[in-house]
Amino acid sequence: MREAVVKRTTKETDISVEICLDGTGKVEAETGVPFFDHMLNAFGRHGLFDLKVKAVGDIDIDAHHTVEDTGIVLGQAIARALGDKLGIRRFGSAFVPMDEALLHAALDISGRGQLHWSVDLPFGMVGAFDTQLAKEFFIALATNAGITLHVREISGENAHHVIEASFKAVGRALREACEIDPRMEGELPSTKGML
Repeated sequence: MREAVVKRTTKETDISVEICLDGTGKVEAETGVPFFDHMLNAFGRHGLFDLKVKAVGDIDIDAHHTVEDTGIVLGQAIARALGDKLGIRRFGSAFVPMDEALLHAALDISGRGQLHWSVDLPFGMVGAFDTQLAKEFFIALATNAGITLHVREISGENAHHVIEASFKAVGRALREACEIDPRMEGELPSTKGML
C-alpha cells in the first residue's frame, strides 16, 4: 500500500494529512471550512484515495491560509506516497460534467510542479470559501506533489458546480496517473530514467 502521513505547523495553521493512494475513497476532512471539506471529499472519493485531513487555521481572518497550506501538505503526502514511482502510468486525464459545468483535468507526475489554470471563476463566496481559493489550492498541490497539472473549464456558470467538477476531475486524473501499469514491469515511465 502506498501511504504517507505528513504534518505541518506554522503560526497560521496546524495541518495533518494521511493518504493511501490504493484506497477505496474513504475520506475524513475537518478544516473548519465546510465547503472545502466537501471538495476534499469529492477529490478523495473520485480519486479512490483514502484520505484524512485535519486542519486548524486562522479562519477568523479568512480561509486562505488553511486552504493553501492544506494543498501544500496534501501535495507533499502524495509525493511521499508515490515513493520511487516505479511502474506508475504517470499521465492521467478526466472530463467531469456537473450540470451545466464541464471541467477537464490533465496531469503528468513529472517532478516539475506547476499549475496551468484556465477556469473563469467569478469573484465571490461559496459558503465561507472564497472562489479564488480553488486556484490557490491547486497551485500548492501541484507544486508540492511535483505534478504538472492543467485544469480547463469547457463550460460553466455556477461557481459551486465549476469548483466541484474541478476537484472531481483532478481526483480522477490523479487516480489514473498513480495507478500501477502491469506492462511497465516496475520500470519508470520516462526516457530519462528518472522523474
